[in-house]
Amino acid sequence: MGPPSEYPTVIIGGGLGGLCCGAYLAKQGIPVTLEEQHSVPGGYATCFERAGGKFRFGVSLHGTSINNNAGARILGEIGVLEKLELVELPELYRLKTPRLVLSVPPKDPETYIRLLAGHFPAEAEGIRGFVREMIGIAEEADRLHQKKGRFFKLIFPIQYRRMWNVRHQTLADLMNDYVQDPELQNLLTALWSYYGLPPSRLSAFYYAVATGGYLKNGSHYIKQRSQDLSDALVEAIENNGGKVWYDSPVQKILVRSGAVEGVALSDGTTLPATAVVSNASALTTFQEMLPREVVPGEYLKKLAGYRPSISTFIVWLGLNRSLRGQISACSTYVSSGRGPEADYQASLSGDIGQGSFGVSIYDNMFEGYSRPGTSTLMLVFLSGYEPWRKFESDYHAGRKEEYRKEKARWTDVLIRRAAEEVVPGLETMIAVQEAATPLTNRRCTGNTEGAIYGFE
Repeated sequence: MGPPSEYPTVIIGGGLGGLCCGAYLAKQGIPVTLEEQHSVPGGYATCFERAGGKFRFGVSLHGTSINNNAGARILGEIGVLEKLELVELPELYRLKTPRLVLSVPPKDPETYIRLLAGHFPAEAEGIRGFVREMIGIAEEADRLHQKKGRFFKLIFPIQYRRMWNVRHQTLADLMNDYVQDPELQNLLTALWSYYGLPPSRLSAFYYAVATGGYLKNGSHYIKQRSQDLSDALVEAIENNGGKVWYDSPVQKILVRSGAVEGVALSDGTTLPATAVVSNASALTTFQEMLPREVVPGEYLKKLAGYRPSISTFIVWLGLNRSLRGQISACSTYVSSGRGPEADYQASLSGDIGQGSFGVSIYDNMFEGYSRPGTSTLMLVFLSGYEPWRKFESDYHAGRKEEYRKEKARWTDVLIRRAAEEVVPGLETMIAVQEAATPLTNRRCTGNTEGAIYGFE
């Protein structure tokens, strides 16, 4: 092994994963060049402006648990955490169902338990057990991360009992171990949409690690926008000698005699490299970028059996009045009351009038988010790709008339529902609106079918 300077590395994709990887490698003295196909870094952690800069919309990350956990340690190790201004949100989220409104407090699991037990006294013991189990799983995973993932295989089931016990369970399996009331189960699993699958198919470990961490550590917003995180990661790369190139899609990973020798860009440029890290989707990486003969057939067959995750339909609204203090919630999750399984099917089929959706009022996160006398909102509805697949060919050919009609219809329905459930009179306040579909997600990130969670 030679010095780090002898191992030039190309990173494909400037999402948060690629940016963190680049920051780590550059810090070690490895020559890094990160290729991003978009004009800005961050993947989904970006922002955009409308109305001549009057409104600045964040694409995603309206809440993060970066606090005393793995995410915070990672950003601390690469010198980024101290450059971020994190605003602690006054509540984790607000849940609205046809029967009740539930505000989940930050960093206070006991109050959350008592709040639920007040509505379901017969299930109080099970509620406490389920919440404590989630937090326990999150704590075990965090402890393992602090040990750099090192463990003794024979005693893993003893050291990390909760993780071991839940390893094969779905969220529905774990839930059934503790509570039985269907309405209560829907409340406890209300955040399923943040992970892309309903409880019957969602990993209990996946849900518990994230949700348990939020309950314990609270939720934070990156001020001013999530773009600040992406920009800080770029700065960390460049300050250590790395390069970040924009508007430069990678077409091929070049391989000779079984070893990587570089990448070919869409403009014909070739970059030499002794290593390539792909933050593009696995399907794009292994099926399109790499020569077929260097990827084992069994692995390609395995990949073909995976489904891209669900995508989103998002509406951003710039309002001509301030909502700060008028409506107290930062993020409201509106459940249809029909249960996660039905809401998931509505998302897959594109039933925008029936499924669950979320409303984020960013001005309640901190004062000064928007210009005086205005407000910034985001409405989000999980969406499968199938409702938009019929527009795919015309969309890429620039023929978007029918696509735009359908996007406008979805937008109108979602605004109407948000007005009925969260912001009365919303339709009369709109100064600027913008919407994005799974096709938008695919165009901006390159993710197969506009997936937001990789594979299901």
